[in-house]
Amino acid sequence: MAVLLTPDKRIIVQGITGSVGSAQARWALECGTKVVAGTSPGKGGQTVEGLPVYNTVKEAVDRHQANASVIFVPAAFAPAAAHEALDAGLKLVVIITENIPVKDTLAIQAHAAETGADVVGPNCPGLLTPGVGKMGIIPHNITRKGRVGLVSRSGTLAFEACADLTAAGFGQSTVIGIGGDPVPSMPFVKALQLFEADPETDYAVLVGEIGGSAEEEAAEYIRQMHKPVFAYITGRSAPPGKKMGHAGAIIRGSAGTAQGKIAALEAAGVRVADTPAGVPQLIKEYAAQTAAS
Repeated sequence: MAVLLTPDKRIIVQGITGSVGSAQARWALECGTKVVAGTSPGKGGQTVEGLPVYNTVKEAVDRHQANASVIFVPAAFAPAAAHEALDAGLKLVVIITENIPVKDTLAIQAHAAETGADVVGPNCPGLLTPGVGKMGIIPHNITRKGRVGLVSRSGTLAFEACADLTAAGFGQSTVIGIGGDPVPSMPFVKALQLFEADPETDYAVLVGEIGGSAEEEAAEYIRQMHKPVFAYITGRSAPPGKKMGHAGAIIRGSAGTAQGKIAALEAAGVRVADTPAGVPQLIKEYAAQTAAS
């Protein structure tokens, strides 16, 4: 079944006439994603990668029964694109765009709560379900179908973790890139709840980083999970007060350090690796111990 990006999703690409939107639409189609249309205001009637382009999301929904959207729209227009998708009734919206102001993200989150939709992002690599497809920029050739659910704040670390898992023989049920902004629309806890409920996920992997309290909040939830969780936290050598790549990756005082997050996760029973490549070994060790007991 996987989570979020399931076989029933009929996806539109908002911003499909842009260079990034068109290229990502092509790669999504190549890995079997059920992309049904694209939108770009004022460019309706065109065809991109064999897909019809509409001026509005509502037109795409009415013509193709779309129920999900991935947004590749510039930051100045992305909030309006997200609200348009939610107003059109879409229940899954993935926002790849970065540099969206926090106040606009909070307004999108409030709108999604009103409509009962799931929003992933902004500033994220999106979703990928091996065998179903992808919504975003995660390379499908580093993944394989399997039973590990992966959630990450970092796009590139998600890619590295996927490649390491795949090389070690562990496929993925779903990969969720929640993004590195201070207030991601999908927190770790929600992603872990989805993996906990998914019958096709045996293990969960959390890839975190410095800044904020999302990993500590995840640790509190993990205490009640029945599935084993593994983790990697980056930023162990980050200097206090210096932003490290992501808007949310900044240590203030003693809060948000990698050491504090690792301690919170380990106290909740999570096995934490020193590197992304160490995660598959921890899973192997756990599986061997479980089989022997």
